[in-house]
Amino acid sequence: MKIKIKRFDKNLSLPEHKTAGAACFDLTARETVKILPGEVGYVPLNVAIQTPKNHFLLLAARSSTHKKGLMMANGMGIGDPDFSGDGDEYHVAYLNFTNKPVTVAREERIAQGTFVSFKKASWKEVKRLRGKTRGGFGTTGSK
Repeated sequence: MKIKIKRFDKNLSLPEHKTAGAACFDLTARETVKILPGEVGYVPLNVAIQTPKNHFLLLAARSSTHKKGLMMANGMGIGDPDFSGDGDEYHVAYLNFTNKPVTVAREERIAQGTFVSFKKASWKEVKRLRGKTRGGFGTTGSK
């Protein structure tokens, strides 16, 4: 799948899959960002992307990011296909959960992304659903 992409700083590399089996591509910080303890910092990812029709860009933290003391403030990011303007640079919001400042360095691989296909839902409201009511969160592991 060929994806149209714009880099804001041409000195930084394009996102890339680091191994042949990698499902996601790594994204790098365009600038150094210092995130204070308990605060949320916004890291620019240096790209605007024209996501294909019927797909969204799923943004997630790299698996090692928690070792820095950071976690994505919103859990994950969803880039809609209509977020594709010339100035629509992607950012990730990271929460510093430590008691010390954390720095994300320019060019650091700080997020990962992949494209996910989707179908739009239409709704058919009913009075009753036929499935068995199972309870709430964690009901399959309660015994």
